[in-house]
Amino acid sequence: MKYYLTLLSLVFFISSSAFSQEKVVKYKVSSGETINQIAQKFKVTPYDIYKLNPDARTGLSPNTVLLIPTTGEAKKEVSETKTAATSGKEIIHEVQPKETFYSIEKKYGISDEALKAANPFLEKTGVQIGQKLVIPAKGSAPKTAAKPAKEKGAEKYVYHDVQPKETKFGIAKQYNMTVDELEKRNPDIVSSLPVGYRLTIKGTAPKAEHVAAETAKPAENKKPAESSKKAVTYMDYQVKPKETFYSLGRVFHLSQDELVALNPSLSEGVKEGMVLKVPAGYIAPAPIIAAQVPSEKPADSSVNKPVESTGGGIKIVDKVKSTENENVEIVELTKKRGVNERKKVVLLLPFNMAKVQSDTSGTANRIKNDKFLNMTLDFYSGALMAIDSAKTLKLPIDVAIYDSQETKTTSSIVSLVPKLQDADAVIGPFYQNNAEVAANMLSSSNVPVISPLSKDSANPIDNLYQTVPANDVIRNAVFDFIRSKNGNIIAVVDKKKESVINYIKQNQKGVAFASLTETGGLDVANLKSLLLPNRMNYVVMETGNTAMVKATIKALLDSQKTCQVQLVILEPNSTLDTDEISFDNLVKLKLMYPSVTRESDEQPVLIYEKQYRLKNKANPTTYATRGFDVTFDTMMRLMQGKTFQETADLMTTQQVDNKFQYYRKEDGGHANKGVYILYYDTDLTLKVAN
Repeated sequence: MKYYLTLLSLVFFISSSAFSQEKVVKYKVSSGETINQIAQKFKVTPYDIYKLNPDARTGLSPNTVLLIPTTGEAKKEVSETKTAATSGKEIIHEVQPKETFYSIEKKYGISDEALKAANPFLEKTGVQIGQKLVIPAKGSAPKTAAKPAKEKGAEKYVYHDVQPKETKFGIAKQYNMTVDELEKRNPDIVSSLPVGYRLTIKGTAPKAEHVAAETAKPAENKKPAESSKKAVTYMDYQVKPKETFYSLGRVFHLSQDELVALNPSLSEGVKEGMVLKVPAGYIAPAPIIAAQVPSEKPADSSVNKPVESTGGGIKIVDKVKSTENENVEIVELTKKRGVNERKKVVLLLPFNMAKVQSDTSGTANRIKNDKFLNMTLDFYSGALMAIDSAKTLKLPIDVAIYDSQETKTTSSIVSLVPKLQDADAVIGPFYQNNAEVAANMLSSSNVPVISPLSKDSANPIDNLYQTVPANDVIRNAVFDFIRSKNGNIIAVVDKKKESVINYIKQNQKGVAFASLTETGGLDVANLKSLLLPNRMNYVVMETGNTAMVKATIKALLDSQKTCQVQLVILEPNSTLDTDEISFDNLVKLKLMYPSVTRESDEQPVLIYEKQYRLKNKANPTTYATRGFDVTFDTMMRLMQGKTFQETADLMTTQQVDNKFQYYRKEDGGHANKGVYILYYDTDLTLKVAN
């Protein structure tokens, strides 16, 4: 028990004091004032203000009181600059992390030419951490570096205020410059790109007091390019075995050229173990994948004893916009007025604490190497966020969490049943057979059992609810979408994919199959003959043969001159995840595929991600977000003045990543058909097809 309490006491009760070393002042907002104006007034960035006042991102109201950071950094930098400029002597500067050419030149008031003239090696090596640079005395720069005062005064500046969803790549492309050039002019964005930050696009950044007089406008004759990528910070990413430009591109939404621009070492190819600079926080929507090892451990609990959640939590995650998606109304779940009867939700999670306590290698080693435990802890961390949200919303819900002590063939479900019979909903167990045992034993009490992770086909049990869509449901969603668009459907399937061929023939009538040659290759001429010039042609490609993939892609690219075509896959295809297949070509064909999760930049989603990072000091994994979605969705359904069963029959809901569209199966029980149809748009972003 001692080990268990130690294990469970570290993760979710850590409070951060991010601003403890930063002095702040209070400022009352005047009518019509903007964040940019206030930031300029106090000589800070909008991002600095947003850090202390996250609610300010949604807008400012008159008389709102903001906390404004005040530091001595600006004075210190000015003082150092004056010292270097007036001493008349060369000084030595040691390069610090995140420093750039531009930040060093600005600090000492010298030109780019002067710095490179004093340190010729910089032309080849660039700025490296720890380098000793000679800072020349003022006036020692080459004559060619000095510009006449008149010319300097005549130089115009173009500014760009960073908008939500924008990235450095998109902004640099918009103004016909490189990311390096953008970072050089704006050294503060090397590590992140804060929303609201004013970028200097042309010229050298003027003093802060003059910024307000300038008009932010795009480069001449250029319209801002739209982008739906998130503005995120950068992180180090270590290349895993068998990863390629394609797989990295899918995860981080970058083209091969953009990856190389960020990491010149990639010009020699992707190699296992390389540490890359990549945007943080992107996880490509896909079916549930293996959990990552969390940096921390689960909150306090005890075996077979209810766990009390922490306080706090998020405020808006339950607000989901009503919208039409594939002719299904996604309802907004809020507490129905008058619902005050307390509900009970039970989570059955496989902590397997007996094994953890008896592991002679130690708890930390167990957490590091046990993938199933990692998955459990991630799911648990997300569930705790949902419980915190329920507390914040003052929902009348009691939550108990028990260790189900699961393996594929055993569990503690039988002994726990007496504690579950009065529950309004049970989430878990994880393994399908254990979930079915629980559902069968609770069927007489009509307690809904929600299976949170299993994709296995369930036996017909009326009170069992599968939250992960089955494979055939996912496939059906693709064809249903294509037919809703009156698309012409063509299948390119090799002979080895018999199950796919049988599925299409039995369930998807009217799909034309492209012919294969005697050797099993694609008959390109036949494929092109099946394309129709007056309709969108959806080519469903299911093959692991690299030559067939290449032939299909080339044929479709050639056909784009005369008709509309879009490439479709029904499931993850490892053949596309190789350097032999151009990711750019897949983008040109708007590669489309089904997914049980999405990527969203809606305000509630961003709040969830931010709060998770604050609480757990890590980005939420797919399992963590699923833990939140399943738990929060279950609790909110119980707040509608109906039973969980009634809401399952009536309501389709959407949370952070997952959609819950339950339906009654013909043979009994409920399953979920909440599937997203995603595609790569021409700006390299993943979008939900409407």
